[in-house]
Amino acid sequence: MIRIKDLSIQLAGFSLDDINLNILDGEFFALMGPTGAGKTLLLEAIAGLIKPRRGKIEIDGKDVTYLPPEKRKIGIVYQDYALFPHLTVLENIRYGLHFHKIKKDEEKKRLNYLADQLKIRPILERYPENLSGGEKQRVALARALIINPKLLLLDEPLSALDPVFREEMKKELKEVHKSHKITFLMVSHDFSDVLSLAGKGAIMNQGRIEQIGDISEIFQKPISHFVADFVGMKNLFKVSFKETKAIINDAIEVETGKTLKNSYGYLAIRPEDIVISKEKLTSSMRNNFKGVVKNILNHGFYHELHIEVEKIIFKALVTKNSIIELRLEKGTTVYLSFKAASIHIL
Repeated sequence: MIRIKDLSIQLAGFSLDDINLNILDGEFFALMGPTGAGKTLLLEAIAGLIKPRRGKIEIDGKDVTYLPPEKRKIGIVYQDYALFPHLTVLENIRYGLHFHKIKKDEEKKRLNYLADQLKIRPILERYPENLSGGEKQRVALARALIINPKLLLLDEPLSALDPVFREEMKKELKEVHKSHKITFLMVSHDFSDVLSLAGKGAIMNQGRIEQIGDISEIFQKPISHFVADFVGMKNLFKVSFKETKAIINDAIEVETGKTLKNSYGYLAIRPEDIVISKEKLTSSMRNNFKGVVKNILNHGFYHELHIEVEKIIFKALVTKNSIIELRLEKGTTVYLSFKAASIHIL
């Protein structure tokens, strides 16, 4: 569906360099990365809003690299919705049709379908200033979909919504993707949005793509120090290797369960893969270490423990109930355990 080859864009103080990306027809694909990584810039290049210095962009087998936006059959939904304040909801939705002429009966059919599907029929005569965030998002979606695009671009589509509307819009996006059977490309830095919506994705960093693959694979098997840190591998240590062991700071030997060929590298463990107990566990977990709780961070639904083992800080996630049941507080002596299978070597 989308094929990007050797794409480069040069702006003052920033550039996209040698972007290569293939997105299949009908996929829900997520572009992730920190602020300033180049995600929105890539989205705008695909939309035709920015011209590349070199490279090629193909959509549905057609070279669109230098085509104007209105000839690309693309819908786009911005983070701030970009609705015209002087137009009603209905007029905002119909605006895109100025560049995509269709018959009146087809226009009416599409409008009726989207008004019902996105639940916006009661607000068609309102102006944007009288809409909630969730309503504005639905209107922006309807405006993008009215042209019957081959591709829908979403730039941080949920970031401006409160938690209730956010969950509601996730369901709407899933339904729209399923029913319209078009390709979705979403820019996001919110992991919960990506995990619940996208099947595949890419991580960007400083104008380059660091990793591409299934979302679950990216989160569970990062291929670089940057990706591991970005996707929440909070336990990330520089190590030396000896046979099947990874040695941290010449102080802690971690059993990896496999022979390691390199002399040095990085070891990563997700905080949710670390088990905390008051007594040393007698289980299949090969790695058990005694430590002291140095800090407890309250993140609402879960708590993040910082545990010092041989002057090295490990981070683990536990529930509020675990904090109470284990009587955990600063200074508590605990054991942390994790399986060799939970270790990622970079």
